[in-house]
Amino acid sequence: MAHDLDQLFRLYHQELKQLAYRRLRDRETAADLTQDTFLRYAGMNQAARSDAIANPRFFLIRILGNLIIDLGRRRARCDESARIDDIQDGLFDPLPGPERLIELRQQLEILHRALEELPAACREALLLNRVEGLNHAAIAERLGVSPSMVCKYIMRALRHCARRLGLVEE
Repeated sequence: MAHDLDQLFRLYHQELKQLAYRRLRDRETAADLTQDTFLRYAGMNQAARSDAIANPRFFLIRILGNLIIDLGRRRARCDESARIDDIQDGLFDPLPGPERLIELRQQLEILHRALEELPAACREALLLNRVEGLNHAAIAERLGVSPSMVCKYIMRALRHCARRLGLVEE
């Protein structure tokens, strides 16, 4: 492949993160969407990726733009859902059915195994970010690495977990 993911990450990560921050005014969300941009790019099938190779920068910016639009839509739906949530509590039981519980347990087991397969630093960075809610700078300080390295750790961990869950191609 003419443009490997690591090279694209080094070339465009900072630019994409700054672009996302200018649109969102939230550094953590901008960092998350930037990671998700590269994860989505990594998960593309080979035919779609070959179309993107002509101008990978433009393609990455387009993916990021779509993710920002999706986030805006989700936030708008959440605002509507918040009003509905106030009355829906008495209307139905929010617990998932037995089939869904089995499916969720299986996914949780797969995710647990995937996390165990990761190098310790990748696993730690991902858990500190997604479970503890720490930002990249705090994680970098705790792990003794740069924030850029934290971003790479998290991307690697997300990509690995997504592959194990069957969300992206191996």
